Amino acid sequence: MTLPHNYEMVIGLEVHAQVTTKSKLFSGSSTAFGAEPNTQANEIDLGMPGMLPVLNTGAVDSGIKLGLAIGAAINRSSVFARKNYYYPDLPKGYQISQYDQPIVLGGKLDIDLEDGTTRTINVTRMHLEEDAGKSIHDMGSGNVSYVDLNRAGVPLMEIVSEPELRTPEEAGAYMKKLRTLLRFLEICDGDMEKGNLRCDANVSVRKIGSTELKTRCEIKNLNSIRHVMNAIQHEAERQVDVWESGKAVDQETRLWDPDAQETRTLRSKEDAHDYRYFPCPDLLPVNLTEARIEAIKTTLPELPDALKARFIQQYGLSPYDASLLTSEKTYAAYYTEMVSAGADPKLAANWMAVELFAALNKSGKDLEQSPISAAHMGELVSLITSGKISGKIAKQVFALMQEAAENGQPASPATIVEQQGLTQISDEGALKAICERAVAANPDAVAKFKAGNERIFGSFVGAVMKETKGQANPELVNKLLQEAIAAQAN
Repeated sequence: MTLPHNYEMVIGLEVHAQVTTKSKLFSGSSTAFGAEPNTQANEIDLGMPGMLPVLNTGAVDSGIKLGLAIGAAINRSSVFARKNYYYPDLPKGYQISQYDQPIVLGGKLDIDLEDGTTRTINVTRMHLEEDAGKSIHDMGSGNVSYVDLNRAGVPLMEIVSEPELRTPEEAGAYMKKLRTLLRFLEICDGDMEKGNLRCDANVSVRKIGSTELKTRCEIKNLNSIRHVMNAIQHEAERQVDVWESGKAVDQETRLWDPDAQETRTLRSKEDAHDYRYFPCPDLLPVNLTEARIEAIKTTLPELPDALKARFIQQYGLSPYDASLLTSEKTYAAYYTEMVSAGADPKLAANWMAVELFAALNKSGKDLEQSPISAAHMGELVSLITSGKISGKIAKQVFALMQEAAENGQPASPATIVEQQGLTQISDEGALKAICERAVAANPDAVAKFKAGNERIFGSFVGAVMKETKGQANPELVNKLLQEAIAAQAN
């Protein structure tokens, strides 16, 4: 996507990630998804008189874990504040959030772009806050709206980037990388369909070469990476049209309409003073000890960037393959188990990225639901590299493995090869006779090959493969056919 008229975009993202705790940020209410409306909101969530919030320790630990993973500063003392505004889905009339003393300051995220380059995007802050409820406008008839307060009080991490993103593609890459990191850390499941990860995009435009930060608009509640990219593109184009017409862009909050593919005004944009922040009188400051931070640091897994670098160095993978295989923790684990089962690292990456993922996509399954184990996939690849089967036969074996596993009778590739008689023929003596027959039976083709028609060589290969039912060793066949043709020429 490009922007006309020598303008560039200035984009900052505010990403809201639901923390994977069983209970809410300040109460014991469940955070489970899919419950009947208004069945998971207790007196604390509703702000009933006399009810006092109690901070969820697990949510704080998750915030610290993210801060450590992005190389941020962990504030030893942070404060929760009341952010005052009035909406039907905010039962207390204020949201408990963090303002000028958040739990995490700074940090960075490296994003991989389609042209193979990498950009570092700085993170401004990460603070914890409670979610609001949900207003529902598309149920029933008439102009009636409903409110579901099950989400009220659910713990969120709000991760705010610096306004350093310049294209919708960079914004999409940032979202993907952040989602990968959150899932690696197991502190957010990243499920955008359920609203567990969503984004507000702050967008402005300026002439290329200018350093001025012009008026921005915020696009609220974008719940897919595609929507993030499309909304940013449309909003930037809209702002260019406004500036070019001689008018000024108004600072406002807008909504994205995916059906109309346009942003629409929601309300004028509030500033911090409009929310009348003040420290929450019901909560003490959060004071963190060095021991607690160090203990959390020891729980960090190998992070995606480090894992990618190791896969490139240890297994000789391309940056593209290494990025793909480290984009999910489950991908990396599955691939590592394939290699541990004896698979050639590069061929294992190819089979996993092409054959396995295509089969899973066709059946609508994730890797976690794969009917074929990593050990069996690794064994299949090792059968190819050992010469026991060819790549073509391996695809046939793979299909039979799928069928057996889906019928509840998973079988190893070696067993299938033996039972089906699919072992590759590598007996040079036997293949030599077959190749000589194929050449002798086609003198016209030999003459054309000698005359420079190299493409006709495939007809000899096809004849040999037909006689051997596709089980001949391709490399050996090529060698023996070349020898047979040379001998025929003499």
